Amino acid sequence: MSANIKQDHFHRAALEIGQGGENDTLPYDVDAQFVKDNAGNLAAICFGLFQSVEARPKKQALDLMSGLNIGSERLLTATGSHGFRITTKIHPFWNLYLNGLGIGIAEANEGRRSHRVHSYRLSSDENSFFDKGKSWRAYKEATLSDPVIEEAGAVVVQTDISSFYEHIYHHRLENCIDDIFGESSTVSMQVDRILSKIASGRSFGLPVGGQCARILAEAMMTPIDASLSDAGLVWHRYVDDFTLICADQQNAYRALSTLSHALADVGLSLNRTKTTILSAKHYGDFVRAQLGEGEQASIALRELDLHFDPYSDAAQSDYRKLKESFEAIDIQFLLDLEREKSQPDTFVLAQISRSLKFQDPKTALQLCATLLDSKNLDAFRASWSKIMRGVYAVRALAEFKIVHEHIDELLDKIPAEASHLLTPETNMLHYLRIARFKRTEPRGKFVRQTYDQTSSQSVRRACIDCWGYWGDRGSFTRLRNQWQNLSADEQRMLWLAAGRFGDEGEHAKKQLRRTLEQVWQIGFEDDGQGPTFASLYRDWANNAK
Repeated sequence: MSANIKQDHFHRAALEIGQGGENDTLPYDVDAQFVKDNAGNLAAICFGLFQSVEARPKKQALDLMSGLNIGSERLLTATGSHGFRITTKIHPFWNLYLNGLGIGIAEANEGRRSHRVHSYRLSSDENSFFDKGKSWRAYKEATLSDPVIEEAGAVVVQTDISSFYEHIYHHRLENCIDDIFGESSTVSMQVDRILSKIASGRSFGLPVGGQCARILAEAMMTPIDASLSDAGLVWHRYVDDFTLICADQQNAYRALSTLSHALADVGLSLNRTKTTILSAKHYGDFVRAQLGEGEQASIALRELDLHFDPYSDAAQSDYRKLKESFEAIDIQFLLDLEREKSQPDTFVLAQISRSLKFQDPKTALQLCATLLDSKNLDAFRASWSKIMRGVYAVRALAEFKIVHEHIDELLDKIPAEASHLLTPETNMLHYLRIARFKRTEPRGKFVRQTYDQTSSQSVRRACIDCWGYWGDRGSFTRLRNQWQNLSADEQRMLWLAAGRFGDEGEHAKKQLRRTLEQVWQIGFEDDGQGPTFASLYRDWANNAK
């Protein structure tokens, strides 16, 4: 079987990155817009690299991939109320390349997957990776409608895989990809080399937050899913969550043992603290509560479909329909309910945050004031990214201009009153994305202090982005004079910002232009053979508005 990676896979990946961002745990980065705007040329460069690797003898292909510098940065991300995990920001070219390979893998693997898998099914819509109808909610509803659950005495096992993405072993994943493409293909080797570079040489773990990681995890689970069906189990899976439906307690124990063995064979294990066995009735009651049934105050909010497509022919009517739906829901009442809980419902908070842009300005401001109050924000810390995305939408839209000044006052209080919440780099990135709308004295001091103290290239880029938006000439001049000491990622952001500083910016770009091809190169460029990542970014930034 030969590899079936096409240039269209990279093109589709570029458009998806431009639409949704390069990593769903991080705020939308300007690099994602660059990738979208240059989708055709970047896809051609990616496909050229793939063909070059694929055409080489295996040893030479391995040497080429092993010699490439694949830039990435590990960032701390808050998860839940008290936990943290690592997410990975990958260089925009390599993120695109990996996602393009991922689409090819997903296409080739989709027909091999069980209908009992409800996570990340490949979409037939070219504008998105995954079928939006396949969701966690659809997974739970499928378990409730499974015929076996209606049998007398039926019991249900709920469990999940412990630290799933972190424990995926690269070599086993490589074997799974070989099963899809055949051992003559270099696809598995290329994925393995890229993952190894991103993981700093470690042989396990997927980069959390990117689309390709989801595809690779599903490819890893496909043979395990098949073995469960072969063993006669009735099961449903969503990513690392499993539901086993069994005739009785004895069979539930056997099923759990079978699943544990299947996972152990590939170095994975179940989370013992999250494994429960319930009667079918108790499970049904529990899941209906999870889905919002019985909670009349929030059921309407839970059921609202916020996945409308702004590019569809019916976009405006869809938007109006959603706006009208929110008029029938007392969002402030629901938010006040969550504020009183010891464990706020993250799903409800996410929906409230996503609803902000559908409110009238006065209501939006009231909701933002509640969400951004330092005491409430601490209680809602598990939903930080969702809240910041919602507030960003209000601050970005002209129809809310009347409340922008009040929003800015609320935002300026956060570094002083809730500085601990800015410790994880991803939290800081979400905050800086909103801070760039307006320079205030507190923000000016905060951004300068943050830039000087952080070791994160991503955070430093976000600070440069703020200075560019503010037209902070002093900061631009200072960094221009430190150009040789800046990372390539910082240089690209400063180059983009230079367009906002008139003659001084143009003069700086003329002086620095000759250095770009060398410092921004990916590492496989052919001299004089068409556009490169560096030349595309340089030209795009020169014309960016």
